Amino acid sequence: MHISARVDYAVRILLEIARAQPDSVKADVIATAQAIPPKILESAAAELRRAGLVTSRRGPDGGYRLARPAADISVADVIRAVEGPLASVRGRRPEDVTYSGAAEPLQRVWIALRVNIRAVLEQVSIADIAWDKLPDFVAELTGNPDAWTRRAVPDGS
Repeated sequence: MHISARVDYAVRILLEIARAQPDSVKADVIATAQAIPPKILESAAAELRRAGLVTSRRGPDGGYRLARPAADISVADVIRAVEGPLASVRGRRPEDVTYSGAAEPLQRVWIALRVNIRAVLEQVSIADIAWDKLPDFVAELTGNPDAWTRRAVPDGS
């Protein structure tokens, strides 16, 4: 799955707002803190507002606020807000393809990949990231990158 710059910016915007709660955060503060060009920030914030993830108010006491608690906003919600339905579940589904011979187990790999990508995106919230309280499964998956290499390379030849 490809994570676009738009999604990355949108998540970073929400993280800055979440950390400032209950106060509002001005666009220039977010742009500076996250090195997001102001025009891009405005565009991404507008998408987040349309999706009901943030609210905004103009004026000296204005700024952005989360529309709901950070714990109730998943990374999947952000992707849907800026790009539409999750890409990992669109298009040709592995279960709709017939695999045979040596490739037969491959179908289960593609299905597991799709299910796990979606699970991570749905289960990790903006609050989890903002306060570095990621679910245990994320730490397990990222804790020892060498373990992935060792598992992926067969012994011997």
